[in-house]
Amino acid sequence: MTAAPIHLAGERLMLDPMGALFWPDRRMLIVSDLHLEKGSSFARRGMLLPPWDTHATLDRLALLLRRWSPAAVIALGDSFHDAQGADRLPASEQDRLRAMTRAHRFIWVLGNHDPVPQNGLGGAWVDTHADTPLVFRHQAVPKADAGEIVGHHHPKATIIARTGPVSRPCFVFDGKRLMMPAFGAYTGGLDVRDPAINRLFPRGGRVFLLGKERLFSFEIGRGSAVRIA
Repeated sequence: MTAAPIHLAGERLMLDPMGALFWPDRRMLIVSDLHLEKGSSFARRGMLLPPWDTHATLDRLALLLRRWSPAAVIALGDSFHDAQGADRLPASEQDRLRAMTRAHRFIWVLGNHDPVPQNGLGGAWVDTHADTPLVFRHQAVPKADAGEIVGHHHPKATIIARTGPVSRPCFVFDGKRLMMPAFGAYTGGLDVRDPAINRLFPRGGRVFLLGKERLFSFEIGRGSAVRIA
C-alpha cells in the first residue's frame, strides 16, 4: 500500500489510502469520523442495520496501528455516533479499544455527534488539539491560519472510469487546510462539489481519492469542478 506525501505548514505528512494521516516527525496517526456504534444507534430508532460496524472499524484501525506504529493517535471528532455510544460498546470492543489507548497516546477531539467525553476508554478528550504548526479540530474555521486539519464533512468525489462512475471517500487539500475522509464503516459522504465543502476551498485544491492500494489525485478547481490531474 502506497501513501502519498503532502506538505502543510512546512510539515511533511503522509496520506494513507485507508483514509488516515500520518505525521512522521511526531509519530502521530490521525483518523476522523469513526462513528462507532452507528448501527446500534439506528437500531434504537427502529432502523435495523447489521451490528458489526464498530468491529469492522476497529479492525481497520488496528491494521493502521500495526502499519505505522504511532506514538500518538488523534481521532478528529464524531468518534461515536451519539453521546451514549461508548455505553453500548460490546465488552469485547471495549477491551480492544482500551488496549489501543494503553498502547498509544490517544487524543479524542469532540465532535457534533459526541460533544461530551466518553468515559472509561482512556485517552484525553479535547475541543481542539494544537501541535505547532498544525491545529486539529472537528469542523473547519473558515478563516483559520494555514495548518488546519479537520473532518466533519465526510468528503467524497466521483470520477468516470471505463466501467462507469466511481464514487469514493477522499482527502481535500489546498496547501493550507486538509479535510479528512470519514473512517467509519457506516459513514456516508458529501460530494466535494457541495457548497458546504467548496466554500472552504475557494481557490481550489486537490482531491486524493481513496483506492485499494494507492490514492488517485485530481484537481478541484474554483467553482468545484473536478477533473483528472
